[in-house]
Amino acid sequence: MSFDSKHFLASVSAAPGVYRMLDAQGETLYVGKAKRLKSRLASYFRGTLNAKTQALVSRIADVQVTITRTETEALLLEQTLIKELRPPYNILLRDDKSYPFVFVSDRHPYPALEYKRARARRDDGRYLGPYPSSGAVRESLSLMQKIFRIRNCEDSVFAHRTRPCLQYQIQRCSAPCVDYISEDDYRRDLEHAVMCLEGKSEQVTDELTAAMEHASQALAFEEAARLRDQIQHLRQLQARQFVDTEGGDADIIALAERPGALCVSVLSVRQGRMLGANHHAPSNGLDLSSEALLGDFVSQLYLGQSREVPSEVITTHPLPDSDLLQDALSTHAGKRVRLTHQVRGHRAQWLQLARTNAEQQLASQLANQQQLAKRFAALRDALEMPDTPQRLECFDISHSHGEATVASCVVFDHQGPVKSDYRRFNIEGVAAGDDYAAMRQALTRRFKRLQDGEGKRPDVLVVDGGKGQLNMAREVFEELGVTDVRLLGVAKGTTRKAGLETLFIETVERSLALDGASPALHLIQHIRDESHRFAITGHRTRRDKARRTSTLQDIPGVGPKRRRELLRYFGGLHGVRKASRQDLAKVPGISDSLAGAIHQALHG
Repeated sequence: MSFDSKHFLASVSAAPGVYRMLDAQGETLYVGKAKRLKSRLASYFRGTLNAKTQALVSRIADVQVTITRTETEALLLEQTLIKELRPPYNILLRDDKSYPFVFVSDRHPYPALEYKRARARRDDGRYLGPYPSSGAVRESLSLMQKIFRIRNCEDSVFAHRTRPCLQYQIQRCSAPCVDYISEDDYRRDLEHAVMCLEGKSEQVTDELTAAMEHASQALAFEEAARLRDQIQHLRQLQARQFVDTEGGDADIIALAERPGALCVSVLSVRQGRMLGANHHAPSNGLDLSSEALLGDFVSQLYLGQSREVPSEVITTHPLPDSDLLQDALSTHAGKRVRLTHQVRGHRAQWLQLARTNAEQQLASQLANQQQLAKRFAALRDALEMPDTPQRLECFDISHSHGEATVASCVVFDHQGPVKSDYRRFNIEGVAAGDDYAAMRQALTRRFKRLQDGEGKRPDVLVVDGGKGQLNMAREVFEELGVTDVRLLGVAKGTTRKAGLETLFIETVERSLALDGASPALHLIQHIRDESHRFAITGHRTRRDKARRTSTLQDIPGVGPKRRRELLRYFGGLHGVRKASRQDLAKVPGISDSLAGAIHQALHG
């Protein structure tokens, strides 16, 4: 018996609340919240729905609602129910464990830095963190033991030692167990280690520098040498930090999405120190937009799990109901929490790093051999080929109003992108903006080389651009006598939305429309997007090289003295060109604004 939505909606309240959609067996399919329950639920039963939402609605046998006083209460209740019921159509995070900490005891005269998975109920020491992963904790502990020689043994082992262990021999411990170091000196080293873990390494470096100079003046050269080594290790540690900031506790959340795969990376910053990143691959059961999916993810990450809420949450996309979510996070954490997607300065650098992490993790997912084999097999079936293709090539054209036209050729096999076989073709001698002539030149050069024995022959050639580009490729193949390569044209739909492409096989008369969830279409979209990226990168490089005429002498405010300092600091003009704006500002006499002017003049 189908669900009577009309009768149900007639009695639903317009108040805020939470709804649960149940199947015929009484199992929860989906949990959602609404500012107005009646309006939100009505949207499921009238109007145009995407295929995945239609599949959900077709399984509904009952809907249960819980009215709340406020939207914030609804959001908190929604996350509690999702965590408890784990409905199949909601965003579900797989890792629900508590996050690791570093613990320092107050009870032991020589405390160790200990790994803890969760805070204990008793208050017998300090907890530093949380860290995004156990690997981040162990790496931090290893660094602190190497620099400050803090013990890492159990208390029971410590109490029964009569001579130093191997850690002392390799200079990873100062052997407090046999009184090789006083309690005050050990406490000082421990406090320095804790300060570094809290992001105060610059302050520790200043203190150690002063102590080294004092020891040198007192002719305590061995102590001065030990302090010097600690300072050098700390400088190396500071150089590994992505950005030197004055502090800040934040989680930076980036969403990367490609056809058939998505990844959300959470970058953790505590006391201005980058702790690492966690990567998640949530399901998108209802084909939500990027903004809505990220909003659901953030809600469950903090309200549905035991994760600590930082003072600031930065996202790559604007979140729906961001004010409501910000209030809910503040209520849940018992402090003011800022939720934003528009940031500048070092926060913008954090956001870019999180985005890079998400893209890299997504690329790793797409390169999964099992998934790639499935996609190649699906492409074989879609193109009705007798054998599974082993090698794909895709061509694309990029230019700016006809300037610096570049054609790209990218290659995929069953291992993923074969970047060693990527090629770019600088297009010359064609009319500005004539993409067809540019494609003809690139394909002719590529397949003439193939006939001369240079390179490997593809099984399928993909051209981005639809009917016109496919016809051009067909003409080139007929001229060169190429008969054993399957041609495939990719035309974007009228909305240019991913998943609505039309494919042309061999000729424009033979078209193929694949479902948006097809693995074969995902493979074609992946190689098409990679070809587009490679073409744009080559075009911009060529264009910028042609436009880049500035030298240091042409930059206002850069006189002989500052030119000399820049060249000395970076070892020549090539080093100056490679330097970032932040690196330029470190040169004596170069202000932040002047560094920006220099970077702009050299890079356009």
